[in-house]
Amino acid sequence: LSFTYILYIVHDIKKCTDEELARLSVSDTVYFGELIERYSPVLSRYVLRRSHASKEDAEDIVQNSFIKMYRNINDFDTTLTFSSWAYRITHNELIDWYRKQKTRPQLIVGDGDEDVFASIAGDFDIEKSAIQNETKHEIEKVIKTLDEKYQEIIFLRFFEDKSYEEIADILKIPAGTVAIRLSRAKKILQESLQAYS
Repeated sequence: LSFTYILYIVHDIKKCTDEELARLSVSDTVYFGELIERYSPVLSRYVLRRSHASKEDAEDIVQNSFIKMYRNINDFDTTLTFSSWAYRITHNELIDWYRKQKTRPQLIVGDGDEDVFASIAGDFDIEKSAIQNETKHEIEKVIKTLDEKYQEIIFLRFFEDKSYEEIADILKIPAGTVAIRLSRAKKILQESLQAYS
């Protein structure tokens, strides 16, 4: 291949949507390489925020997820979003990892999550000015005590900024169930955080 042609391919790849790349990956692995480049950071962050996995374990989980994506790329429905499909496969891989570790999902909150707590506060009618370290700690503590099915919804909605439809696709549940679970989780949080409202 000429250098000019390679540059053309690289430029062309960067302009492709995720769904186009997935379709093209069926015949050329170069396109799947671009998906790996795009999704490795976000999926690694997702795994690390949802588990106590070491960096090496997280890399293994994400790598295994990409292997499953590539093996099943023919089954990807290009009318749906690749993002939700990638998250779903990674979510399932993470669940398998929990089972092997005989542990349950966790929420690891980082230093850069101030905007997340402000978003949660806005959604739960807590004054944004009241979101201090104590309040953040309280929100984090309550989220961690939620049943796993509610915790996952809160996590995907606020920490991963996923829409109801995306969450439904990732967890393979109806969008109505997402809304119900989110509403119940909000009620629990609101009751626990009344002192800050």
